[in-house]
Amino acid sequence: MFSRAYRIAITLPPLVWVILFLLLPYALLFCYSFWSVSAVQTIIHSWTLDNYRELLRVNVYLQTLFRSMWIAARVTLFSLLLGYPLAYYLSFYAEKRKEFFYQLVIIPLWVSYLVRAYAWKTILGSDGVLNTLLQYVHLTSHPLNFLLYSPFAVVLTLTHIYTPFTFLPIYAALEHIPRNLIEASHDLGAPPLQTFWRVILPLSIPGVLAGATFAFVLSLGDFLAPLLLGGPSGIMISNIVVSLFGAAYNWPLGAAISFCMLALVIGLLFFSERLEKRWGFR
Repeated sequence: MFSRAYRIAITLPPLVWVILFLLLPYALLFCYSFWSVSAVQTIIHSWTLDNYRELLRVNVYLQTLFRSMWIAARVTLFSLLLGYPLAYYLSFYAEKRKEFFYQLVIIPLWVSYLVRAYAWKTILGSDGVLNTLLQYVHLTSHPLNFLLYSPFAVVLTLTHIYTPFTFLPIYAALEHIPRNLIEASHDLGAPPLQTFWRVILPLSIPGVLAGATFAFVLSLGDFLAPLLLGGPSGIMISNIVVSLFGAAYNWPLGAAISFCMLALVIGLLFFSERLEKRWGFR
């Protein structure tokens, strides 16, 4: 239907954009991960595996990476526990109020990330809303210090921020389930719980996988919430990368950590895609 010149004209600009702003930065990141830094803080362009050896030798990097993955896993779990029932209610029971509730879920995405993070800092602080309320109703006699500057605060904040990203693909998957399959299940005598377990849940698995992937990947790469609310025990691997590229001026080591995180995310996306193809509705 279209000439070769037309196909090239519409394909070349996005292809050049992807190469310049995606593939080329990744290639530079990969090269930097094999370079080193001299004693006078200059980049030495000699190829070495010392940065990757240091990742395996220094325990703090692996410990921080595992802590980051554990925080991201908890954020993913809580986002699914909040997002799936909400999406299920909107898809099957909200009826005329569906659009209104959908907008209520989307509205937080219009607010700046920093505003939402600082809001939780205000709520969880020693003189914040939650501690003040607990002392006012005499549930505690002093502020609870573990609420802020802890992994708990990071998980709570990230769950609030990324639950809409988990909700959206689940809601889309539930909306695309053929309603005649649910009616057929009821006609065959299946109770609502069995219909959900045998029909609705399996058909919504692709949306669940997509939402879980969004929550995990975005949480794993987050560095602002741990910086604002995490404290020493809530620091994540992205904070170390920011420090290495900033004050420490150790770009090669930061690039090595970043490339390992990139490989981890790509592996997770590949695994999620395989699961989606296996469990997807045909």
